[in-house]
Formats: sequence, C-alpha cells, structure tokens
Amino acid sequence: MAAVGDLAGRFQDEVTCSVCLEYFTDPVSIECGHNFCRACISWCWGESEPNFPCPQCREPAQQRHLRPNRQLGNLVELVKGLSGQAVPGPQGGRVCERHQEPLKLFCEEDQTPICVICRESRVHRAHTVVPIEEAAQEYREQILSHLQRVREEREELQGLKSAWDKESERLLRQTAVERQLVVSQCEQLHQFVAEQERLLLARLGELEEEIGRRREENAAHLCEEISRLSALITELEGKRQQPAPELLQGVRSAVNSGEKTWSPHPATESPELEKRIWDFPRENSLQGAVTGFLERLAAETGEGRGQGPAAAGTCSPVWSSPWVGG
Repeated sequence: MAAVGDLAGRFQDEVTCSVCLEYFTDPVSIECGHNFCRACISWCWGESEPNFPCPQCREPAQQRHLRPNRQLGNLVELVKGLSGQAVPGPQGGRVCERHQEPLKLFCEEDQTPICVICRESRVHRAHTVVPIEEAAQEYREQILSHLQRVREEREELQGLKSAWDKESERLLRQTAVERQLVVSQCEQLHQFVAEQERLLLARLGELEEEIGRRREENAAHLCEEISRLSALITELEGKRQQPAPELLQGVRSAVNSGEKTWSPHPATESPELEKRIWDFPRENSLQGAVTGFLERLAAETGEGRGQGPAAAGTCSPVWSSPWVGG
C-alpha cells in the first residue's frame, strides 16, 4: 500500500497546477517549460505585464506565448480514471506524504497544508487551522490587493517615463536650435572680425606708408644738405691753407658763404605721426566694434526667440561673449 501511495503522490504532483493546487484544466506550457492551467497563468500575468515571470521558477518570459500541452491534458484524464483509493479526486488536492490523506487544511503558524490526521497530531493541535480553500481564497485576495497596488505604481511610473521622454525630446529639439544659433553667431562673428582685421590693417598700412614717405623726403633733403655742407667745408679748408696773399683775395666772399650756410633742418621727431599712432587703438577699437556687433546680434536673436519657445514661457540659455563688458 505504501508503494501505491507513493506512486499516487507522484502522479498527483505531475497533474496538479502549482497555482490553484487542482488538476490541470486546459494545461499550457510557457517558455521555461513549466505547466499551468490556462486560466491560472493568465490570472498571474494579468493583462498589461511588461514581462512575464514564471510563477514557479520566476524566470521571465520574453513573450506571452502559451503552448497547449495536450499530452499533459491526456495524462490528467488518465489519472482521473484511476482508482479513487490510489489517487484522490480533484477536490482533495495533494495528499499528505506521511498519512496519504488529502491536504484539506492549512496551518497558519507553519504556513503549510496539512491533512486531518496532521491536525490532530501534537505538532499542529494547538495551531490555528483553516480549510485550505478558505486560506487560498484569503491569500488570493491579499495577492490581488498587492497586485492592484503594484500595477497602479507601475502605471504611474510609466506615465512619468512617457512624460520625461516627451520633455527630453522637447529639450533636445531646443538644444538643436541653440546649436544652430551658436554656429550661425560664430560664423557671423568670424566674418565680422575678419572684416575688422582687414580694415584696421589697411589703416595701419596707410599710416606706415605715410611714415615711409616722410622718411624718404627727409632723408633726401638731409643728404642734399650734407653734400652741400661737405663741399663748403672742403672749400673753406682749402682757403684756410692758402698763403696770405692768396687767402686775402676773395676772403670776404668765403667768410660770407660760411656764415650763410645755416638753413632749417627736418626734426628727427614727428609729433603728429606719433599722436596718430597713439590714438589708433582708441579711434579704431576692435573690442568696441566687437561689443557693438554682439549687442546688435543679441538684440536680433532676442527678437527671433520672441517668436519661438521662449515666448511660451520656456527658458532659453543666454549666450555671452568674453568681449562683452570688458
């Protein structure tokens, strides 16, 4: 009899759903290979689970595929057809391994199903015991309550994720607009600085040409004067070396020519050119020109943004330049 009971217990395990603890009804298999009643696994997974864990091994299933297990369904029918003494009916559930009696009761303290014989034993006599279906229904309700709460939390998080995805897309679009604006502003600034460089270098070139022209004019005049004075020196030195009779002939003319050699000479300094050089940075301020350009660019950009997201109350970053404000 013990061998028959063990065999009956094994059959019972093979044809019993681990969720409802009853014979399989319309058994189906999931990806991990475990079997459940179609209604039981559908109840466990709910209607909107993002992934589908196995109630028995907790391995997640990638897709909600339920494969009918006809062989297991046939085995259930065969077990049902066996002798009632060998295998208890569906209402009895699993059998007690020790007493081979149906597990009809549930011990609250030990949290385990027991049979009526176990209930009278010394181990469970003082414990709180309820019918197994009553205990299962109570825990099903608790699980359902937790399940509803968890689903609500998940829906709230999904809503937050969706809202953040939309906000991220909006911010990324705004960032792309700002990126294009920065590139455009920098291109305009480069062009403006290049034009200012050309103008300022041209003005400096004009000033350099003026300095060179005056240097050549003054050098030519000074060379002419130096040559004339060198000739006069030679003449006066020769006159001075002559004997007295010859020296006195025409000496007044020689003396007069020596007295009249002075003429105004070009100054080595040029205050007017020096002033123009010193005034150049103030009159041709690159920093001032760039600052004015950036102010105009900022004003134009502000007008353009007034028609975009900024007008709707969104915040737009303010682009600044190290030239602005000194």
